[in-house]
Amino acid sequence: MIPVTEFRQFSEQQPAFRVLKPWWDVFTDYLSVAMLMIGVFGCTLQVMQDKVICLPKRMSLPNETVPSQNTSEIMLDPTLAPHANFSPEPVVHEMKGLKTNLDLQQYNYINQMCYDRALHWYAKYFPYLVLIHTIIFMVCSNFWFKFPGSSSKIEHFISILGKCFDSPWTTRALSEVSGDNPEKKESKKPNLNISTLESNLEESHSLRSIAEKFVVDKPAARALDKKEGEQAKALFERVKKFRLHVEEGELLYIMYVRQTVLKVLKFILIIIYNSNLVPHVRMNVMCNVDIQDMTGYKHFFCNHTMADLFSKLSYCYLCFVSVYGLTCLYTSIWLFYRSLKEYSFEYVRQETGIDDIPDVKNDFAFMLHMIDQYDPLYSKRFAVFLSEVSENKLKQLNLNHELTAEKLRQRLQINSSNRLELKFFMLSGLPDTIFEVTELQSLKLEIMNNVTIPAAIAQLEDLQELSLYQCSVKTHTAATSFLRENLKILRVKFDDSRELPHWIYSLRNLEELYLIGSLSPDISKNIALETLRELKSLKILSLKSNLTKIPQSIVDVSSHLQQFCVHNDGTKLVMLNNLKKMVNLTILELVHSDLERIPSGIFTLTCLQDLDLKDNNLKSIEEIVHFQQLRKLTSLKLWYNAITYIPENIKKLGSLEHLHFNHNKIEILPSHLFLCNKLRYLDLSFNDIRFIPPEIGVLQSLQYFSVTCNKIENLPDELFFCKKLKTLKLGKNTLSLLSPKISYLVLLTHLELKGNHLEVLPAELRSCRNLTRSGFVVEDNLFETLPSDVREQMKLE
Repeated sequence: MIPVTEFRQFSEQQPAFRVLKPWWDVFTDYLSVAMLMIGVFGCTLQVMQDKVICLPKRMSLPNETVPSQNTSEIMLDPTLAPHANFSPEPVVHEMKGLKTNLDLQQYNYINQMCYDRALHWYAKYFPYLVLIHTIIFMVCSNFWFKFPGSSSKIEHFISILGKCFDSPWTTRALSEVSGDNPEKKESKKPNLNISTLESNLEESHSLRSIAEKFVVDKPAARALDKKEGEQAKALFERVKKFRLHVEEGELLYIMYVRQTVLKVLKFILIIIYNSNLVPHVRMNVMCNVDIQDMTGYKHFFCNHTMADLFSKLSYCYLCFVSVYGLTCLYTSIWLFYRSLKEYSFEYVRQETGIDDIPDVKNDFAFMLHMIDQYDPLYSKRFAVFLSEVSENKLKQLNLNHELTAEKLRQRLQINSSNRLELKFFMLSGLPDTIFEVTELQSLKLEIMNNVTIPAAIAQLEDLQELSLYQCSVKTHTAATSFLRENLKILRVKFDDSRELPHWIYSLRNLEELYLIGSLSPDISKNIALETLRELKSLKILSLKSNLTKIPQSIVDVSSHLQQFCVHNDGTKLVMLNNLKKMVNLTILELVHSDLERIPSGIFTLTCLQDLDLKDNNLKSIEEIVHFQQLRKLTSLKLWYNAITYIPENIKKLGSLEHLHFNHNKIEILPSHLFLCNKLRYLDLSFNDIRFIPPEIGVLQSLQYFSVTCNKIENLPDELFFCKKLKTLKLGKNTLSLLSPKISYLVLLTHLELKGNHLEVLPAELRSCRNLTRSGFVVEDNLFETLPSDVREQMKLE
């Protein structure tokens, strides 16, 4: 026969799946095994033993007689019966040793015919029914473990669950949060334990030593090595992806509900039909089959040899099924009267103190409910890997392993502010080792989420500059106090104004603030920006955004503002009259702000020294006449506009030293431009200029002159009287000759001639002894026209 172990394939094959089998599933599995044994036992008896035993039944007639006592020999030999004389006697009801004259084959035939026709079908097939029903029960109980769509999720979940349960990080995280204030707890425990022991002086000295050892030598969580940290980090990623995948559907829940409902329906069916059919299992059965022509008999009396045993087994089976069905009903109540599609970690949050463990839903929640029926400790340890706080702590630990203080010191660089700077890009947080680099002066964080600046930042006494580029930052109270007193420069780049950290408005010693990001048009109404008035030490404010007007909050700090820069990304900036309130402003930049005229608010800024109106839509600059009031104005940048001419009034700007007119549409250079005789830097490149007036020779202080990418054909000799020239850019014009008077420019270090119509270079270039080959921009074939000694001189230098 088939042993019971062969049916193992219908039940769970992987032992790890036991964690998803609550007590009722385990109990019904044992019941299934018991019912299976009943079915197998019954089937074995059916095969191994005779099923029924039948004897022919003689039908007595009214005049039927039986042979007398002295005719027994004749009756034994039927061939002698016709010649024997005997007297009839009354029929005797007791017939002992009556011969039927049937052979063994006839008996077997009769038994089989009566078994097929007379015996009730339930008595014949009871063991097979038990076997089939039990197999169905076993399949229903474990089908969700076998179905491809659900088994893959379960296997993945069990794999992650086991690794989370055994991970050293789980133990460490739970041990850390088990005491939120370890110092406070340790301070309480020694007092309590020692006082208790000392109050009992009769106690032995050994107890006191044990207590002191417990208090002093408190075991600490084992430190994770780098490999364990990386494994835990990978587990966090797996849990995140698994959660996103499983929370989308309800397949596991639906399958478990359906298989439970199916078992309940099958239980009801079995109970109904078995209760009605069990009485049909009888030991004695009358059999009437028309086989008299073959056996001589028509009526038989049969005995079902296993009827008594089958009857007892059927009642026993009904008891098992009843218990099985009641358990399934309990399961159904548990399924339908509890919210199994949602799982709350509230008790875990309260017990562990990890407050950010999220609640889960759908199949993820259902599996956790099933796990709780096995052992709630699994959910508690698994919850550690759902916590962002726990993940951040792990990342912090890995960072500390990876970025030691020695490695950080090797990454120190000097930034544009001449400070020692550390840059961190796309890290999970700040390594604790950074606070050991006490010489750090500038810290730059870029694309880092959920960064927390702890109180330990106070150890960086020299820190004065902080850059936050697309970072969400939180600060400890003590860290905010430190930054308020020490921070001088702050740069913040953001995607949303709500990402601006609120603590930046309390930095009372802040001197420079750079904000880069998209702001709403109504940013002037933003309450956060209104608090800029608290920045009493602010001297430099730079906004790279999309403002439509200058916020009132910025005007409120204008009295001590010295540099104000707006890079407006093409958004039209209007209502600039508030600029006149910035009376101490020395540098003003209004870049890419779609200005069509020079704002009138600038004309009253008497302290202004540098004005930059780059990349606007200026076409006329007649208002420049008002700049004569700006006695300190030394730098004027009107580049990247649409200016077509330079007004005559520019001559009144006698204090100008730097003038940028490049990338405009200027065609004519007025001679009065060169009355600004203090000019040291003049850039007229990328225009449509055809002629340079000889008055350029007036500019005796000129050091930089660029007319690159114009239409100039000739250079005036007066240009070479500007003997302080160090940079001369004449590239991409239509020059056909370079005057030998180039020798007057003995201080020249950079000369650009590439892109002209020159055929030969003057040998007088040898007088420009500071000019090197790298600073001489010209075609190689044209350079070869120089005398060899001049070429060697430039190459050597």
